[in-house]
Amino acid sequence: MRHALIIAVRYTILTTILLGLVYPLVITGIAQVTMREKADGQLITRNGVVVGSAIIGQSFASDRYFHGRPSAAGNGYDAANSGGSNLAQSNSGLVDRVNGAVAAYQKLNPGKPVPIDLVTTSASGIDPDLSPAAAFYQVPAVAAARHLPEPTLHKLVEDHIQGREFGVFGEPRVNVLKLNLDLDALTASR
Repeated sequence: MRHALIIAVRYTILTTILLGLVYPLVITGIAQVTMREKADGQLITRNGVVVGSAIIGQSFASDRYFHGRPSAAGNGYDAANSGGSNLAQSNSGLVDRVNGAVAAYQKLNPGKPVPIDLVTTSASGIDPDLSPAAAFYQVPAVAAARHLPEPTLHKLVEDHIQGREFGVFGEPRVNVLKLNLDLDALTASR
């Protein structure tokens, strides 16, 4: 019995070192050599300052910006606390929140149906993308806030639509941070 316990302890220490230290360091090294940008979190910089990540959503509160999906991660877009709300469709808190968000968005475009991804959280709570329909829905409000013609913003959204991965996986999407950065650049050039 004592011999089996010693073997178990040794095996635990060995696997902890191999799988907990050596393997992650090797994989991190390979990632840094072969795909540095992705390994570093796909950070986006402007004028030498990191402004966000292409793979982690963030909050845009001003009417001058396109808004991403709502977040249920921590205090909102908290990558360290990623996750959905796990509320059932019958939960009154969820129903009230979604109904309130729908009412607020309907004020932007009366009579037009609100795209579902503008009022529901993603499974991760940090989704950086919107459907093209959700981005186009916000064009009139952002155009009014920025005093820009709607066709100009419509074209900007069209230019930011990313297709399906390998033409098959996922759905077309718009990265909200990249769209808003180019929106700022467009406004600054006027």
